[in-house]
Amino acid sequence: MERLCKIREIQHNIAAFEKRFVERYGICLNEGMILCSLLKSDHGTLTSGELSELLGLSHSNTSKVIASLENKLLIERTFCENDKRKMCFSLTSEGSRLIQSVNCDELGELPL
Repeated sequence: MERLCKIREIQHNIAAFEKRFVERYGICLNEGMILCSLLKSDHGTLTSGELSELLGLSHSNTSKVIASLENKLLIERTFCENDKRKMCFSLTSEGSRLIQSVNCDELGELPL
């Protein structure tokens, strides 16, 4: 029972943190995690399947987050160099600027 209550407290704290994150940066945590994953990727590009696996999201949810980031002009899609049947995603210059400006410390503590 105590562990379940602690999980609920963590969930509440994450939701409050995400609210501050959205207000400050204009993107949700899943969008931020995709931008971060693209920034840290070896080739600067990832497929939607790779993003889905890295973030632990369903393919459907990943597609929705990708669409949102494309609409915000923070990522772009191209054909993958090694397999033209696949789409790869990369940061735009604005997406790169945004993710590199993120400073979670300024958003306050995330007590866990």
